[in-house]
Amino acid sequence: MHSILAVDDSASMRKMVSFTLVGAGFQVVEAVDGVDAFEKAQKQRFDLVLTDQNMPRLDGIGLTRKLREHPNYAATPILILTTESSDQMKQAGRAAGATGWLVKPFDPNRLIEVIRKVIR
Repeated sequence: MHSILAVDDSASMRKMVSFTLVGAGFQVVEAVDGVDAFEKAQKQRFDLVLTDQNMPRLDGIGLTRKLREHPNYAATPILILTTESSDQMKQAGRAAGATGWLVKPFDPNRLIEVIRKVIR
């Protein structure tokens, strides 16, 4: 079973994402922001990281950069799921090492489809 780290400062968004992913057969660990996520990623290995962009303490792009510096996450798919949709923001995500960019509100079927395409 693939494990996914779901990162969002909104509790309701984390619950919605978790519900969708668990229903599709994934194991999910939730994190409340980038700092929490990075700490969890150092203790456990995840097959994919799904992160919000706008969060306190450490945003999604900052988290992506930190994870890419960690040998365990150099090639792990990292998807940014956010309300941000500007090309400038997407480019910053790509430059940080994000695998993909999904815009909220998300379509559960599309989210699962994208995850299945990129997960190893």
